Amino acid sequence: MIDEQRTRPVLVGNERATLTSILQWQRDTLMMKCAGLGEDQLRMRAVPPSGLSLLGLVRHLAEVERGWFRNVLGGEDVRGYFPRNAAGEWTEFHVGNADVADSFRIWEESCERSRAIVDAAESLDVTGHSGDQAYSLHYILTHMIEEYARHNGHADLLREAIDGTTGE
Repeated sequence: MIDEQRTRPVLVGNERATLTSILQWQRDTLMMKCAGLGEDQLRMRAVPPSGLSLLGLVRHLAEVERGWFRNVLGGEDVRGYFPRNAAGEWTEFHVGNADVADSFRIWEESCERSRAIVDAAESLDVTGHSGDQAYSLHYILTHMIEEYARHNGHADLLREAIDGTTGE
């Protein structure tokens, strides 16, 4: 079991505090799954035939944070952190020789910016748009919890395959 500190979710509180704390718990869980590994281990595609790696998940979730909080909710037009390849595909999962420290910095800064946007929102009913589709902050927080939870399941499998470490 990995012994890392995570922010405990709010068990009794209003909906906003509960949702934001559960999302932070999921973010902390991803960091915990990556803790203590070397760069090669973070890049490792440890569960064939999947091409997923822990570093790829970190990079992907940086993009998800950017897309939902900055672009959709915040109305910004922030381009992807990790460029598309010649075929037009997003490259966050293709880690190759990606700079590990830079990837984690981008993810952590994305999370920090997302928290600031959420904190500044008047209510969970605040909306943003992607094209003609409106999304409430309530929906975005719920979706982000689901997104992290799904990928943390992938991270569980990857970490166990890399070094045998298991645990919540």
